[in-house]
Amino acid sequence: MKSAILVCRRILPATVERLRRHFEVETNDADDVWSRDELAERLQGKDGALITSTQPIDGVLLDRCPQLRAICSLSTGYNNVDVPACTARGVLFANAPDVLTETTADFGFALMMAAARRVTESEHFLRRGEWTKWTVDLFAGADIHGATLGVLGMGRIGRAVARRGARGFDMPVLYHNRSRLEPSVEAEFGARYVSRDELFAGADHVVIVVPYSAESHHLVGAAELKRMKPTATITNIARGGVVDDAALARALRDGTIAAAGLDVFEDEPSVHPDLLTVPNVVLTPHIASASLPTRLAMSELAADNLIAALDDRPGAPLPPTALNLEVLGRRL
Repeated sequence: MKSAILVCRRILPATVERLRRHFEVETNDADDVWSRDELAERLQGKDGALITSTQPIDGVLLDRCPQLRAICSLSTGYNNVDVPACTARGVLFANAPDVLTETTADFGFALMMAAARRVTESEHFLRRGEWTKWTVDLFAGADIHGATLGVLGMGRIGRAVARRGARGFDMPVLYHNRSRLEPSVEAEFGARYVSRDELFAGADHVVIVVPYSAESHHLVGAAELKRMKPTATITNIARGGVVDDAALARALRDGTIAAAGLDVFEDEPSVHPDLLTVPNVVLTPHIASASLPTRLAMSELAADNLIAALDDRPGAPLPPTALNLEVLGRRL
């Protein structure tokens, strides 16, 4: 008898068909965002779940779903999942790192360039029919090539952003991280480790790529923005809540910094209303990893994890990116 799984949001059909070869699959073809109670109800009788970053998983939910043995996310970030609670209940959890690194870095760089070169402002100007002549300072923005790139968070995506800047645009790279990188890695990007204060003061373009946690909540607020150059830009492709969106809107309105590019927001899909009233910000709806090949790779990695996690045969392959493999030992 096949195990039963729940696919909590709509995913690409090829992955669903693959999962059906292994499991009894319930899907969410309407792509509804279920409440906590609705999610718990849907998980009854399920052995596994394929989730995204929009499903909160904690001990209270898990206690309502005692049959659940594996939760696999197609996202890299997992601040919506209480991993220790999963481990304590013998539920395997896996995320999907690596497969979206390059695509997300591409988008982060595009967002930074759009903010620096005032792409959104100029497009709105054109669409309103206000373009009547060329002028020497028409939407003159900031250069990218040769400017100093500041990367806050030098994990996989941060390094990919740094590589694009250093190799493609001759940008000196400053970075801050919880721990300093090996000298050989720094040399690869020509990157220099600095304090957070030095990064904000010295960079022409800051890109934020840190994971969200209680410690990183509002890591970038009014004080950090005031340290930046008035000609500088800031780009957030990390998680909502790392940046104080209200403080950022004030900084953009007051000219504390020149522009911003945001793909993530504190209370998404809601966006702070003040950000919608300032012209010098590029806003996108959390789509940094949204290329078709990458979204398929994310889904397939989540499927890989789920198939392996629910395969109880001795010697079966282990889930490739599980964060708490020790729970499998308890069951075998």
